[in-house]
Amino acid sequence: MDVEQNVVTYNTMIRIYGKSLEHEKATNLVQEMQKRGIQPNAITYSTIISIWGRAGKLDRAAMLFQKLRSSGVEIDQVLYQTMIVSYERVGLVAHAKRLLHELKRPDNIPRETAITILAGAGRVEEATWVFRQAFEAGEVKDISVFGCMIELYSRNRKYANCIEVFENMRVAGYFPASLVIGLVLNAYGKLREFEKADAVYREMQEEGCVFSDEIHFQMLSLYGARKDFKTVEAMFERLVCDPNINKKELHLVVAGIYERSNRLNDSYRIMNRMNESRVLKS
Repeated sequence: MDVEQNVVTYNTMIRIYGKSLEHEKATNLVQEMQKRGIQPNAITYSTIISIWGRAGKLDRAAMLFQKLRSSGVEIDQVLYQTMIVSYERVGLVAHAKRLLHELKRPDNIPRETAITILAGAGRVEEATWVFRQAFEAGEVKDISVFGCMIELYSRNRKYANCIEVFENMRVAGYFPASLVIGLVLNAYGKLREFEKADAVYREMQEEGCVFSDEIHFQMLSLYGARKDFKTVEAMFERLVCDPNINKKELHLVVAGIYERSNRLNDSYRIMNRMNESRVLKS
């Protein structure tokens, strides 16, 4: 089945070329989509501007930005922020400040919206820049903006950034959702910061957060990764008494932890306990 050609698929292809800095191919795709009657949007143009900037072709990026302004295309927050980042990357601070001054106009979209758009498009550098500016200015009021940044960093394996946003989120007084907590625990695990993961897990529990099974199982795996089998066993015994936990999955997770650590006797013990309690039939 042929893939439907629309602005989303073209933007995806342009982004792929951008990652390898194949700027000419990316630009040709914009011309191709226009010939097919598919109108480029802010993400299309901002991606091209970003590609030209990162490829050292700032003159072409600036030329496209000015062309868009003079052609009547609506220059929103996303396009402005992309061009600002491109200027700052090469040290043209005056140019960046000029565009920042223009952004103060009331007809531009809020920075929270720009962050969500950029993060959704996988634009890590631009989303990061806008988020930090907005957070420092006290403009990030929507908890979902923190969440989308944490998801963006997690997808791109930028675990330190993931933690940074989570800490900003807590400073701002927001209570994270279970999905966000899972991504943060994963980030701490990847950074081998098991004590901090444990602290977050316990703190969230004390504050009344109701975890999904996956969060508990993820924490068990982190305890196993740091060879803290005493805590694994204690947590297993606590969870096995929780009526809301999937007992079969719990036994399998703990058995797997012991197996990966070459503690085969403990793994067999957990599996036997599961069989004896007829968990397999549940």
